[in-house]
Amino acid sequence: MTKPPPDTPLLIGTAGWTLPRDEAAAFPGEGTHLQRYAARLPAAEINSSFYRPHRASTYGRWASSVPNGFRFSVKMPKEITHSARLKEVEELLDSFLRGVQGLGKTLGCLLIQLPPSLTFEAAVANRFFTALRDRFPGGLVCEPRHASWLQPDAETMLTEFRVARVAADPDQPPGVGEPGGWSGIRYFRLHGSPRMYYSCYSGTELVRVSEQLTQARAQGSTVWCIFDNTAQGAATRNARELMHLASE
Repeated sequence: MTKPPPDTPLLIGTAGWTLPRDEAAAFPGEGTHLQRYAARLPAAEINSSFYRPHRASTYGRWASSVPNGFRFSVKMPKEITHSARLKEVEELLDSFLRGVQGLGKTLGCLLIQLPPSLTFEAAVANRFFTALRDRFPGGLVCEPRHASWLQPDAETMLTEFRVARVAADPDQPPGVGEPGGWSGIRYFRLHGSPRMYYSCYSGTELVRVSEQLTQARAQGSTVWCIFDNTAQGAATRNARELMHLASE
């Protein structure tokens, strides 16, 4: 397999930065949870932004807690994706983006997770991505959960707006397990399977993931891998194990 360029980013982390008790010894003993987490892992996904807004000063405090090279992804609020379903959201986008600006250079990308019932409607999607791109030039990744978003016209629109489509596990509906959209970012989001949010990935499964990441990096993409199997702490263990595999 072709090796990736040495400067191609590989950003492995978890949803949030909780340190489970049985993983605590693998991290420094001093500092906040985020400071300890960031000493061993290079990225984290901020999920709390989906449920409630944060002030720019809060994002700024998080940014000041991490080393150079650390990156955050930030999940877009549910008011935009689930309540408004991407329609008439300009003011909501303005409010959200004012906050995340506090992350400064540590902001790696925004995550747009869509509800499973949200089908691809070209006019709605085009207006939403136009409004978002008018306000935000940085990294965007989208996790659709309806099969209509896997069709060629949706793929074309995502590519035109430089939006990467998340590769999600479990692969439901079939096809979401493969990345798509804009190829500048490849974002793998592993929720745990067979039991979502709980199941720990085996060593064999992590080797397969590591090979996927290596292949994506070899193509010049900025590669993220976020573990969302956080319910019983498996995400932190899996992220550390994958970091070890990626360094070999």
